[in-house]
Amino acid sequence: MDLVRLPPNALKPGQRLSFSLRDASGKLLFSAGTVLPGSEVVRELLARGAYTQVHETEAYQREMTAKANTLLHQNASLKEIARVAPDFQHERQRAAVVTSDYAQWLDLQLRVHNLLKDPKAEDFLGRFEALHQEALERLQRHPDQTLLLLVHDASQELAQYTARHALLCTVLCQLAAERMDWPMEMIGALTRAALSMNLALGLLQDRLAQQREGLSPEQARQLAGHGDRAAALLQSMGVSDLNWLNSVRLHHDTGPGPLTERAWPERLARLLQRIDVFAARLSPRIARKAQAGAQASRAIFLDERKQQDEAGAALIKAVGLYPPGTLVRLANGEEGVVIKRGASATEPLVAALIGKSGNPLTEPVPRDTRLASQAISQSLAPHELRLRLSIEKLMRLAV
Repeated sequence: MDLVRLPPNALKPGQRLSFSLRDASGKLLFSAGTVLPGSEVVRELLARGAYTQVHETEAYQREMTAKANTLLHQNASLKEIARVAPDFQHERQRAAVVTSDYAQWLDLQLRVHNLLKDPKAEDFLGRFEALHQEALERLQRHPDQTLLLLVHDASQELAQYTARHALLCTVLCQLAAERMDWPMEMIGALTRAALSMNLALGLLQDRLAQQREGLSPEQARQLAGHGDRAAALLQSMGVSDLNWLNSVRLHHDTGPGPLTERAWPERLARLLQRIDVFAARLSPRIARKAQAGAQASRAIFLDERKQQDEAGAALIKAVGLYPPGTLVRLANGEEGVVIKRGASATEPLVAALIGKSGNPLTEPVPRDTRLASQAISQSLAPHELRLRLSIEKLMRLAV
């Protein structure tokens, strides 16, 4: 069976299918004409990207028609026209390249989700290390694409909040700690802490992201001291790195002040705490909207005493005041998304999506914000741009 993977989130619950929907093995999940139900299982399936048969896609049908018309105009025989077959392999391969990074990040996110919901599994540490290494290897290969994808994804989706937040914090910690030229051993402890800091909460954060009412007494009890419980849980499963354990333990209990005067676990915990706050501000909840990128950045640039925060400043230097994946308005009236960091924190590369007239552009258009006419005039919150983005197209521009 010749299958082609659909881009993640190409379909929505409630939509009537014009083709069959299958899993990676080709097993039929929903037949053509079915209305997709709104269950959580279906939402996760659509977020990962399901499959359909190649001959059912519109692209296949268009190429079939084009080739048949060409033969017809060449006065080919009906027998020759009947044998027409589109050269669809190249198109499938090209689409796989475009969507593979996105699809693989979503697959990685699902594996992190499954790991965090059952942290007491016997093979936890082995799986954890594999996921940690894979995330950082992907970041190293394509840092701007990774930021674009994870920041945008965090600003749009409510499902699997725990895993999304853990992965975003992990890559932000790596970039900020590298910016401060910390030893690799300490950076490793920090990124592992970022991926595991909420381990004791299970999937409570997933529920809270979709909860309109305030915390219940039981939820407040679970949140209180969860750093201590997460560190104890990690230690019980064999983690002996004290920098990792104490960073997890202290990530909600660090105060303002210079980093260099602190012991390493406290330095790591302070940076993790600021990044935790930053990533949370970029993410929506049912009860509140996500903040604009610059607003989230400014919230960590100053510490609790309204002084410049060394850890927050390091993150902004690493990812910019307008990180990839955040939305902006330009001086010329266009609106778009940041796709690549620039030489300075305030001059990233932007893909314009909405023209000066307020109408969507046919294709994203790169804009150099170093030019006065294309400079950033305002940071926008995700809900202020009423346009669904093609993340695959944007990732191509971020190379």
